[in-house]
Amino acid sequence: MGVGGLAAMVVQRHGAGRAGAIVVAALVGGAIASTAGCGGGNSAEVASGSTADPAALVRTAADRLVAAGSSKATTSMEMATGGTRVAIRGQGTYDFRHRTGQLTVVLPGDVAGEDGHRPITELLAPGALYMKNRGAGVPADKWVRVETATLADGNLVTGGVTDPYAAAELLRGAQGVTYVGEEELAGVKVRHYRGSAELPAKVAKGFSRGAVPFDAYLDEAGRLCKVRQQFSYVNQGRPVAVASTTLLYAFGSAVSVRLPDARDIFDGKIQP
Repeated sequence: MGVGGLAAMVVQRHGAGRAGAIVVAALVGGAIASTAGCGGGNSAEVASGSTADPAALVRTAADRLVAAGSSKATTSMEMATGGTRVAIRGQGTYDFRHRTGQLTVVLPGDVAGEDGHRPITELLAPGALYMKNRGAGVPADKWVRVETATLADGNLVTGGVTDPYAAAELLRGAQGVTYVGEEELAGVKVRHYRGSAELPAKVAKGFSRGAVPFDAYLDEAGRLCKVRQQFSYVNQGRPVAVASTTLLYAFGSAVSVRLPDARDIFDGKIQP
């Protein structure tokens, strides 16, 4: 499964020349507003976000998430190619200390087909991505396992969502960061930072450019509440622009991830 993976499958099914843009709702902000989430904490360093080194604050976002332990997550991956725009949505929980999570991923309606397509369940683990209901050719009771170390993009777009920890880790390469100002996200005060992140060499080859523009929003404790990152890659000779948005909230939520047994892993050929 090359760069794009599930994302590429969606782009291919829409086609580059299709008339009109297809827009799928990206995120449901109410999911955050209805539960405890960002906010709290008394970090003096972060509280002075307008005067502290913005790049230093953003680069430590992943460490602060590990300290927080876990959270709920809502994701959106919007893709644009040849005048067509589509989005894949995901929602679930993530354990930052163990780097494991579970997301339910929903494809755009017309990609799913007239008969519909059940949401894809994705299990995230160090070095592996597991997908159930992946698509044609895979038995309903089987999982598809992908070795993320073999992916040219480091699983930043392959699964149709960006691994929340991978999104935060990417910010370690933040450069040219500026403090935009204080904003409100689902009723919580956050500080907005903008810049670009240099891609690690091992994944840079999977994209058309070596730096990823981003907008990051940190709460008073320095926890990453929202990050929007813009990727670009080529799929079958066509440029694809990808905007990945990850929302993190309800820090400390319980996370239970049970990885599939070997006998439940599909070992046949996966149809595109």
